[in-house]
Amino acid sequence: MLNLERLRTLDALARHGSVSGAAEGLHITTSAVSQQMSKLEREVGQQLLAKNGRGVRLTDAGRLLAEHAARILSQVELAQSDLEAQRGQVVGELRLSAFPTAARGLFPAALAALRAQHPALRIRSCELEPESGIAGVIRGDLDLAVVLDWYNKPMPLPDGLVKAPILDDPADVALPAGHRLADRAEVDLAEFAEDEWITWGEGEFCHEWLMFTLRSKGIEPIVGHRAAETHTQLGLVAAGLGVCIAPVLGREPMPSEVVTIPLKQRVRRHVYVVWRADADRRPSIRAAVQALKAAAEKLG
Repeated sequence: MLNLERLRTLDALARHGSVSGAAEGLHITTSAVSQQMSKLEREVGQQLLAKNGRGVRLTDAGRLLAEHAARILSQVELAQSDLEAQRGQVVGELRLSAFPTAARGLFPAALAALRAQHPALRIRSCELEPESGIAGVIRGDLDLAVVLDWYNKPMPLPDGLVKAPILDDPADVALPAGHRLADRAEVDLAEFAEDEWITWGEGEFCHEWLMFTLRSKGIEPIVGHRAAETHTQLGLVAAGLGVCIAPVLGREPMPSEVVTIPLKQRVRRHVYVVWRADADRRPSIRAAVQALKAAAEKLG
């Protein structure tokens, strides 16, 4: 009989491509990964890993078994989901992530409500950018991820995932209080052609959206500073170092030296939650989605 935990380790190795990546995804040590793989090789009587420079790679037998492992683990998750659904109880462990402003704006109320309503449910949460959250759900490291896309730039959703909308989040421009446009009722992005932008990290989805949006208006952005965290961006704005996009969700408290002004384009982020289709019937998934929606409704 093949050991399920060892198959899970092999699957993690295949998905992450390294022992350290598998260990991080499984929340175990690299030594434990190596031990599990050694035991699995003895069980199947074949070499599953081969040295590859300083790392390892899967042998042909390893890749073949990893393909079966992925299918087996998916079937196990379906069975667990069906059993939970048949029992109708919100139990077990739920692992979820959200991008930082959603973690700040939604998680406190949503996770507190889940704990109060379902004390037998163990909740583990973390902050992750949307792409990393989706990857975590696909790998099985997470059960749910709160992610986003923008009104003019949707994020592709990989096959095998299900999503539910949580809220639409309007975004303004944040300006230093002494900025030339600070007394306006609304502004156009084209009016910031000469301003320095404070944006997200290179390659992040929100940064790529801002570059795409400004360039679509004939503006070549001047990027002065980068910061992943909204409050860091707002702190830089408060110091007079540039302007930034400031979605409403999770941005309070605002620095007194910063003014936010709506855009004529009515910029919005679409916030939603994703999970694997094979876990769709789990009562804990449904309870978490409802808690997130309830938390969003309280925000108005």
